[in-house]
Amino acid sequence: MSLLVAVTWETQPWVERFARYLPGRAIVVLGEEFDRSKIRYVATWGPKPGSLDRLPNLEAIFSLGAGVDHLMGYPGLPDVPVVRVAQDDLTHRMSEYMVMHCLMYLRDHARFAAAQRAKRWEEDRSPPIAADVRVGIMGFGVLGQDAARKLKMMGFDVAGWSRTPKSVDGFTVYSGEGGLSEFLARTDILISLVPLTPDTRGILNRTLFEKLARDGRLGGPILINAGRGGLQVERDILACLDDGTLKAATLDVFEAEPLPEDSPLWEHPRVTITPHNAAVSEPEATARYIADQIHRHEAGELFQNIVDRARGY
Repeated sequence: MSLLVAVTWETQPWVERFARYLPGRAIVVLGEEFDRSKIRYVATWGPKPGSLDRLPNLEAIFSLGAGVDHLMGYPGLPDVPVVRVAQDDLTHRMSEYMVMHCLMYLRDHARFAAAQRAKRWEEDRSPPIAADVRVGIMGFGVLGQDAARKLKMMGFDVAGWSRTPKSVDGFTVYSGEGGLSEFLARTDILISLVPLTPDTRGILNRTLFEKLARDGRLGGPILINAGRGGLQVERDILACLDDGTLKAATLDVFEAEPLPEDSPLWEHPRVTITPHNAAVSEPEATARYIADQIHRHEAGELFQNIVDRARGY
């Protein structure tokens, strides 16, 4: 069996990792000569058109990251299972990010950082506690549920929203279009972890922001997006920050990446920017996960985290 590594960045480190975890297997890359009939698996991110064609014995495609929107638009995607990387390392990193930023907003970190720069002693005699703050997580899959559990441990009032109905012990989970407005109305900090699909593109817009809670202890609703940049309408975020519809935003992803130097998001006083690093897929853990999935499959077990193509995730 051969594994094809089809990526747009340096391939040799990935070849070396897969060679360690799949000893005795042929690991090949695009641009070199190989027998396409022997390729049974592909590990890829952002494959170029044609790179996944003419693989008659292909059995699975592995996305080298949690998202699969880069594959859903591939023309003529082979009709084999597409497997998402859903490993503990990435999940823990995402939860760390969410807990950190929710706590920073809870404790009004930006205000005290500004006071420090101005050498101003600024007392706060009646700050809220976590139980006073309602966090809503859009996208209540593996990442969303882990973040919810950890935020709940800190005391936050957490609920989830999912496109389809879900039952998760310890949490109220709203679902579908019918449940979205009710979910937003009880949310002070909105965390976006929904996958990018044709249905969710641009979902983080003014219409949605205007439905967020107005009676919270933080002084206005806050957006945290670490899902995909295509989910957000950046002109709406900026306008809503300026007119008070949103109090603040933490953005890890953007419509165009890297974020252009002329983007007004860079200098907006109520925007926190991180460079798409909320939950970087750690390469060793990713290679190990894919190798484990191959071993499971060859032992007669089912792949885990297979993408539902109809939904796009």
